[in-house]
Amino acid sequence: MTNLQEYSYYATHKGPFRTENQDALVCRPDLGVYAVADGAGGHKGGRYAATTIIDAIATIPPDVPPGDRLGTVRRAVNAAHQHLREHTAVTGDDAVSTLVVLLLAGDYFVVLWAGDSRVYLRRDGEMIQLTHDHSLAQQMVDSGSLSLIESRHHPNANIITRAVGGAEAELKLDKRTGVVLPQDRFLLCSDGLLKTMDEDEISYFLGQDGDVAERMLATALRRRARDNVSAVVVVRP
Repeated sequence: MTNLQEYSYYATHKGPFRTENQDALVCRPDLGVYAVADGAGGHKGGRYAATTIIDAIATIPPDVPPGDRLGTVRRAVNAAHQHLREHTAVTGDDAVSTLVVLLLAGDYFVVLWAGDSRVYLRRDGEMIQLTHDHSLAQQMVDSGSLSLIESRHHPNANIITRAVGGAEAELKLDKRTGVVLPQDRFLLCSDGLLKTMDEDEISYFLGQDGDVAERMLATALRRRARDNVSAVVVVRP
C-alpha cells in the first residue's frame, strides 16, 4: 500500500501451534495510520477484542482533516474500549487486547500503545524502541529485580498490566512523538515476532528493500513460532 509520503508492508499468521489468529492489524495510508492489536493469549475473547479495536480504526472516514486524526483515533479506540468492557461484563469472555498505533503527519510521528506489542524505529542503522512494555516482566526489569535477558524467559513474561478492554474505566494510552526523517523505517509488531528473533536481526531485516514484513514472518514460522505473529513495516522514502 502506498501514498505520496510513505509505503507499508504487512503480514500476520496464527503460527504453527495456535488454533486461531488473535492478532489483527490495519494499514490506513490515506490517513497515515497503522495499527497492530494482539488479543490476550488464552482468553476466549482475545480475537474478538483485537478485531473490534482494529475495525474501529479501519472504519474511520478517509476525509478526516490531518489536524483531527489523532483525536479521531483516540475516540475510536476509547469507544472500542468501552464496548469491550461491556462485552466482558455480559459474556464473561475477558475481551482484552494490546494495541500499538503509529500516526504519520507530515514530518512528525505519534505512537500510542497499551500492552506489550511494540513499535521500533530504524534510523541510520540504529534501532530505537519507541514503546515501553506494559507487562509484569517489564515492571520487574524496571525495578531491577530481573535482567532484560531473564525477562524474555520469565514465566510471567506474557502477563500484561494494561490493555484495551481492561479493567480501567478510562483507557490510558501512552504516547511518544518525534520527527520523521527520510529513510526512517517503523516496525509495529506483536510479541509473537519478538519471541523468534532479537533486535539485531530485526534491524537486519528492516535494512533490506522489498516486503520485509513477509520475510520476517517466514523466518518466524520456520523457527516454529509458539504464538501468533504480526508485523507492519512503514517506510518513509
